[in-house]
Amino acid sequence: MEGNGPTAVHYQPASPPRDACVYSSCYCEENIWKLCEYIKNHDQYPLEECYAVFISNERKMIPIWKQQARPGDGPVIWDYHVVLLHVSSGGQSFIYDLDTVLPFPCPFDTYVEDAFKSDDDIHPQFRRKFRVIRADSYLKNFASDRSHMKDSSGNWREPPPPYPCIETGDSKMNLNDFISMDPEVGWGAVYTLSEFTHRFGSKNC
Repeated sequence: MEGNGPTAVHYQPASPPRDACVYSSCYCEENIWKLCEYIKNHDQYPLEECYAVFISNERKMIPIWKQQARPGDGPVIWDYHVVLLHVSSGGQSFIYDLDTVLPFPCPFDTYVEDAFKSDDDIHPQFRRKFRVIRADSYLKNFASDRSHMKDSSGNWREPPPPYPCIETGDSKMNLNDFISMDPEVGWGAVYTLSEFTHRFGSKNC
């Protein structure tokens, strides 16, 4: 089914094609929530194989390469970014990033190498951390009233998604708990880049 090695050559994407995914520019946390919802509703893969991954740091300044917002060789400096991680039972993990110029989905090792490069060449204040949350927990607990996307006059910085705000019975806004890289806050587990790569990368690297 999945081949004999970590290449997982017969891997079938867990999502529709990129241009068929629910997408709103600058609302990556909601785009990935909707992708988790799609995976849950379509049953192609067990939801427990999938994770939402928030990428940020204490300064909320993280470089990511190969982003559509910055064509060419330079990185985009985001305050945070969110991708989906699928830990395939076939032996390889895949990253789903709706804002990358890399393949969608992209093999984990390729994505990490091309989009994150190495912490060795990055000033410590810009090093990325990763909050990894199981998709079922993300669907259950995430809430956003989109207030972070309004300026001081109450105007939208970017047009909001066309569907209602995502909320839970307990919260209308807890986005900051997901962006925070304090392991004592929020859901999931927080990793450094090396820990994240060791935990989810190819065992044959």
